[in-house]
This record gives sequence, C-alpha cells and structure tokens, in this order.
Amino acid sequence: MKNTTASDNELQPPFWGAALCIIFLCFMMFAQIFLLGEDWVTHISLLFAIVVCCLVALFSGFTWGAIQRGILYGCEIAMLPMLILMMVGVLVASWIAAGTIPALVYLGLQLISPSYFLFTAVIVCSISSLVTGSSWTTAATFGVAFMGIGLGLDIPPAMTAGAVISGAIFGDKISPVSDSTNLAAGIAEANLFDHIRSMFYTTGPAIIITAILFFFLGMKYSDGGIDTTQTDLLLQGIRDNYWINIFAFIPPLVVLVLAYLRVAALAVMVIGSLAGAFLAVTTQGVGIGDMMNYMNYGYVSETGIESVDNLLSRGGLQEMMWTISLGFIGLSLGGLLEKTRVLEVLLKKMGSLVSNSRGLITTHVFASIATNLFSASQYIAIIIPGRMLVPAYRRLKILPSVCSRTCEDSATVTSPLVPWGLGGAYFSGVLGVSAWDYMGWTFLAIITPIIAIIYAMTNIFIWREGERNDVNTYSQQETEENDQPQNQTTDQHV
Repeated sequence: MKNTTASDNELQPPFWGAALCIIFLCFMMFAQIFLLGEDWVTHISLLFAIVVCCLVALFSGFTWGAIQRGILYGCEIAMLPMLILMMVGVLVASWIAAGTIPALVYLGLQLISPSYFLFTAVIVCSISSLVTGSSWTTAATFGVAFMGIGLGLDIPPAMTAGAVISGAIFGDKISPVSDSTNLAAGIAEANLFDHIRSMFYTTGPAIIITAILFFFLGMKYSDGGIDTTQTDLLLQGIRDNYWINIFAFIPPLVVLVLAYLRVAALAVMVIGSLAGAFLAVTTQGVGIGDMMNYMNYGYVSETGIESVDNLLSRGGLQEMMWTISLGFIGLSLGGLLEKTRVLEVLLKKMGSLVSNSRGLITTHVFASIATNLFSASQYIAIIIPGRMLVPAYRRLKILPSVCSRTCEDSATVTSPLVPWGLGGAYFSGVLGVSAWDYMGWTFLAIITPIIAIIYAMTNIFIWREGERNDVNTYSQQETEENDQPQNQTTDQHV
C-alpha cells in the first residue's frame, strides 16, 4: 500500500490530459447555460466533469484509491462550511419566527431612504465583516435583512445582493480575524499586519469606487420616485403579525459578540439559532413543535399579504440542501484536480510568464481566478497558485506582502462570483439570488483584480527588499529590535 501511495505521489497527467479536464468543464458550463438554458443543473455538469477527470487520472497511472482520496479530500474541505450552511438555514428560520428579521426589515424600511440604501448596505456589511472576520456571517445576518429591506423599497434583489457581498468581502479581506486573511499571509510567509496594510492599496480604492457607484445607483430610487404602497403594505403586515420589540435584536447582537471573540463559526451559528428559537417561543408565542418544524423545513409566513409571505417564508435546514450538495460535488472536483496534480501541471506551463513583476502578478491574478473556477474553492485558489509562485516573488526580491495581497485580490474576492463554487453557492443560498444574476453588481469583486493588474503593469506599489515604506512596518520593527540589516530581515520573511 505504501508503494502504491508513493507511486501515486510521483505521477502527474500529461498537459493535454490536464487541459482536457478544464476544457470539458468549461464546455459543460457553457452548454448548460447557453445551449440548454438551465442554470439549476450544475450538479450534473460537475458530475460529468468528475467522470472525465477520473478517466484522465486512470490513464495517467493513478490508482482508483488515489482518485478516491482526492475526492474525499475535497469533501473534507467542504464538511465544515457545509455544516455552517446547514445551521444558517436553521438560523434564518429561527430569526424569522423570533421576529428578529421582521424587526430589522421594519426598522430599516422606516429609517433607510431608498436614495442611499445601497450605499448604506455596503458600509454596514463592511463594518460587520471587519469586526466578525466573516463575510458569511454578515450575509446570513445583515445581508438577509438588507435583502428584505431592498424588496420593500422596490430595489432589484440582484443589485442589493451585489452591495451586500461587496461590503462583506471587503471587511473579510482586511480583518485580522478572517480565516482567508490569515491563510493568505501564511501561504506567502508575510507578516499578517504587513499583509493587511498592503491590501489597503488595492482594496481601499476598490471599496471607495464601489461605494460611489452604489451611491449614484441609489439615486434612481429617490423617495419621490417610487410608489410607497408596497412599502406601506410590508410595514403593516409585519406590524400586525409580529411583536416588534427590543428583545428581537438580541440574537444578532449575540452573533456579533461571539464572532468578535473569535468563537468558532459553527458554534456561533448554533448559539444564534438557539437564541432565536428561545425568543420565538417566549415572546412570539410559537410552540416548541412548530419551532422545530420551522428550523427543519423553513418558516412559513401566513399573514395573507403576498409580499410579506414571500419575504418571510424561507430558511430551514432542508432549504439549504441544494446548495450543500452543490458544495460537496464542487469541492470533490476541486480535491480531485488538486490531488491528481491537474492544476499543478497547468500552472507549470506559466513559468515563462513570471520572469518580471509585471508578468508575475498578472499571471498570479489570472491563475487564482482560474483555480477558483476549476476547483470551486477560494482556499485552493489561495494555496496552489500562491505556493507555486512564492519562489518567483523571492527571485525578483518582491516583498511577501505583495504576494499575499495578490492572493486575496484574485482568489478571495472572486469566490462569490463562481456559481458552482463554495462562495457562490453560499451567497446564492443565503441571499436567495443566483450568482449569475448578482455577479454583474458585485463591483468590488470586479474592480479589485483590475487594480492589482494596473499596479503590476505600472510597477506602482510593488515593494521590493531593502525598500522602507509604511507597508512593511512590522518587518522593519523586527529588524531594528534584532540590529540586523534590512535585507537580512526581509530574507527571513521571504
């Protein structure tokens, strides 16, 4: 058995085989969307792609055991996020029953003007993600509330989702308690705070442009330009059927505090769900049996007002199963592509493109986006291109914080735009909007990689060893404390 494993570790598919896997996946996605006109059968397209990848791996000499280990490796990556997603469904149902989401929508409809609603969504979600370190938690709490408020203000759901996701991924990117932020810094061997400072140079302009765009888009929905009948109907329906009280805001406050204290995300979702269920039973008069039914199958609003019922009939563990199954299949393909070295073979072909900083960073951006598309995981998209290109950054004496920044500028921000990926599946499931619909409105995810490429082409903010600047402050401090020359300290970090 050990000999077989060693042999498998030395194998790799030929370039044509690796290319075939990717070309077939692209063909299936193209055929599914543009030829068949179906965007809800992604599972089957991915299954066909897995079959083709398995055949290529077998042809390349991999044993079935090695192939299966790759598939299970992807499932292992998916396990915790999918458990969290299950609990998100439970949390949404319990928060509706508790009156939390109705209260947030009710308050938002009264306080937020349509003309600056989208701008507000970006800012609030940015702050929430920065504090909690989780774009997922933000989407499941504030994001759901903003979707309801946007519906009441007659703003297209896809546009609202774009604002929510843009803000959420910005805060996630620059938060020191974010998993992707720490992962990117670790992969590039960069100081965490050097990494965060470096990201402000790309993500900072991107969030400013994004906020400005949403501010002007919101001007289309001025108070005098829309019919308030729908909003008034929503307010009346919520007011007549739910007890709007201060206790309804306890569950999101609990979630924010626990997330800020860096309690595990799964535990946060469980506790948040239980807090909502407790309030539903004690303040809204929901029976325990009904509450358990809501948490499993989703809350069903029966106010008799169609707009209110459409907004508040959602959530439940079972509602998330489509997304969860997509996550497992997508990451199974990603694990298979990684363990059979398909992605590694393709990235090695890019070696001639990384002889200078311009080519290196541009290649890194496109390689991470491509890996996101083909592996369905931002974590794989951070790890594989990042680790493979670290030696090239060292050779060109570019600081690790530039490498780690590029990992996030390409892999992290584009994850929500991949409909079959973990990020896209999650945000689609939580916000109730297809990734195909909201991707054009998620400005931050589009602008950030463009800024990274512009910097690469113009050689702006591409710091190298020996340069003293405000980005590698922490590296400089270590240098001074150890009385070592700057280049020696930089070599330690590189």
